Amino acid sequence: MYLYMNSNKMFFIFILFFSTLISISSNSWLGCWVGLEINLISFIPLISNTKNLLHTEAALKYFLTQSIASINFIFSILFKMILFKNFEMNNFLSIMINSSLLMKMGSAPFYFWFPNIMEGLSWMNCFILMTWQKISPMILLSYYMNNNFIMIIMTINVLIGAISGFNQTSLRKLMAFSSINNLGWLMASLMISENIWIMYFSLYSFLNMILCLMFSMLNIFYINQIMNFNLITIIKASLLINFFSLGGLPPFLGFFPKWIIINFLMNKCMYIITFIFIMSSLIMLFFYIRIIYLSFLLNFFKLKWFKIKIKNNFFMMINFFSMISLMGLIFNTFMFF
Repeated sequence: MYLYMNSNKMFFIFILFFSTLISISSNSWLGCWVGLEINLISFIPLISNTKNLLHTEAALKYFLTQSIASINFIFSILFKMILFKNFEMNNFLSIMINSSLLMKMGSAPFYFWFPNIMEGLSWMNCFILMTWQKISPMILLSYYMNNNFIMIIMTINVLIGAISGFNQTSLRKLMAFSSINNLGWLMASLMISENIWIMYFSLYSFLNMILCLMFSMLNIFYINQIMNFNLITIIKASLLINFFSLGGLPPFLGFFPKWIIINFLMNKCMYIITFIFIMSSLIMLFFYIRIIYLSFLLNFFKLKWFKIKIKNNFFMMINFFSMISLMGLIFNTFMFF
């Protein structure tokens, strides 16, 4: 987590949250754009760190990509308002506006910046980038969505998220491609209704939060670190539960929102898209199992000089969250019936 919470960081985190609220509650496109810009300005000081060159490089890359996306966004809106008196749907311009928002959230086919920037961030900044930073672009996307275009994009998202993770050894890049895969599901849920999108997004953020907290506390950034350290059994079990839940395996909580989306796609006779979504989830589960299974099956020598210092409060919190991941589907079933 952040090593210390000084007043500057608290100020920028407050502005980060506040700017998203400005963006999604604005009644004009210019207000939305201003909210996105304030969000960008507040996130850069959080990720830049003078003691770490990777953080500074990530901040610069993030600034450049987001600036290009913002320029495209404001240009598309001005172009639209000059050409057309009222804001009726026009295919070309709606694709331009949608594309600039897709670039802002790190969606395919504009995803190339996303894994590179994730690689240079701390786990808590990764968590903010994977969750909070997607809220305002996705809600703005729902205001002016080109359905046919988004259907193609969400299919590309789940495929790229699944295929690109094959040769990754870095956990941060793997989580980035997992985020790209989940973006496809989020877009599908946004096409159904905003309530289902809120449910999917909050559950996805919850699972991401647990994993990022665990990796941050254990200071783990690569797959081989999980293999080499004889982690405590409870941490291994928590990793297993939460990764399976993130992949959408049935007994776990993460399966529930995916189940709803698959039901909707089947009802709309989108059989090919449903098949692609399910297959991509299976590939993602393969990655997650690859992370966990060596730490479970193989016994390494304990490193005498490596001591994991974990507070009891952290253990209690991880166990509680893992129980929610494990039992959440049962509670949900009781709620709905």
